[in-house]
Amino acid sequence: MTGEVRPQGQGRPSWEARRAALLKGRRPGPDVLTFGETMVALRGSGPLKLGGTMAVSIAGAESNVAIGLSRLGHPVRWAGAVGDDEAGQLVLRTLRAEGVEVSAVSTDPDAPTGLILFEPRLPEVTRVHYYRAGSAGSRLREDAVERAFAAAPPRVLHLTGITPALSPTALSAARRALQLAWENGSLVCLDVNFRARLWTAEEASQVLREWVPSVDVLIASDDELPLCLPAGAAGAAGAAAGTTDTTAGTTDPGSGPGHDPAAAIAAQAGLLLELGVGEVAVKLGADGATAFTGDGSLHRPAQPVRAVDAVGAGDAFVAGYLSALLDGADLAGRLTRAVTTGAFAVASPGDWEGAPTRSELGMLGAPPGTVVR
Repeated sequence: MTGEVRPQGQGRPSWEARRAALLKGRRPGPDVLTFGETMVALRGSGPLKLGGTMAVSIAGAESNVAIGLSRLGHPVRWAGAVGDDEAGQLVLRTLRAEGVEVSAVSTDPDAPTGLILFEPRLPEVTRVHYYRAGSAGSRLREDAVERAFAAAPPRVLHLTGITPALSPTALSAARRALQLAWENGSLVCLDVNFRARLWTAEEASQVLREWVPSVDVLIASDDELPLCLPAGAAGAAGAAAGTTDTTAGTTDPGSGPGHDPAAAIAAQAGLLLELGVGEVAVKLGADGATAFTGDGSLHRPAQPVRAVDAVGAGDAFVAGYLSALLDGADLAGRLTRAVTTGAFAVASPGDWEGAPTRSELGMLGAPPGTVVR
C-alpha cells in the first residue's frame, strides 16, 4: 500500500549479507538515488540589514551529497521539484554541470523555487534564513520517486530527515521511496539532519522511529541519536552513562554525575543496531567521527584544516562515507574518506563547492605551502 513503510527489520538478511549483495556486480542504474528540496542560495558578506553584495549559488542537503558523490566518480540521480522559474533553471543547470542525473525532476508551474539566505555574523557563526513555505520543493510527491526507481533502481537510496518535514506529500514520497527500496533490493542510508525550524523533536521522532528498522546505514550527530530510539530507550541509555533525560526523546549530554558522553553514544548506537540498523556513523564535529557495527566500533579524528565555513560539512561526510562503502572499503576506509571529505567542506566556502574529486583526496596531507604542479 502506497505511503506505508514495509517492516524490513523482520526476517531480512544480516547486514553482512546486505553489504555483500551491494558489492556483487554493478546495476545498470545509479549508485545512489537521493531526493529533496534544493534552493537558490544567496550568501552575504555580512549582516543582511546593512546590504551589500551577495553570491548566488544553490543549496540543499540531498543535492550536496549528490554533487559530492558525483565528484568522487559515482553515478548519482537526484529527484525533486523546482519552480518553473529562473531559479529552478539554475538548480538544474548546476546539478547537470556537476554530473548529477536529474531526469526524474519535475517542474511545478504553480509554486516558486525555494530560497535560502546565509548571513555571516561572526567569524565562526552564520545565520541561515529560509524562504521555502509553499515552494515547489516542499510540494514533492510520490510520483517523483516512482519515476526515479522506474528509470533504474539505485544501489543505495539516501534519505534525510529534512524532506519528510517539508509537507505531508513530501513525507508520503519518502515513505514510498523506502517501500520501493525494499522491493528493489536497494540499501537505505539515512542522515538524520534534524531541523528544528521544520518540525519538533517529537514529530521527527515519530517518523524516524518508524523508519529505523528499514535503515542499513544511519548517520547522525551525537545529539540526534535519541530521536531515532523508542520512547524511553534514549533515557535508559543515557542513565547508564550518567546523563539525564530532560525532554521527550532527547538527553542532556552535559548533566549527571560521572557523565560519560562516549558511553552514552555507544549505548544508543548499540540499541539502534539491535533494532536492525546495519551500522551507525556518529559525526562529532571537531572531534571526528565514530562508527558502530555488530563487530564493534572505530573512531577517526577530524582532519586538521583551517576552518572557513562549516556549512555542508555533514553532507560532505555522508558523500565520503557512501563513496567508500560503494567502493568496498572496510570500516576504517569508510570513516577515513568521510572525515576527509568533511574537512574539504570545512576548508572551503559554500555548501558543496569545495567537495573534492577522487584525485584530490590526498591533498590534505600535503605540508603547508605546497604547490601542486
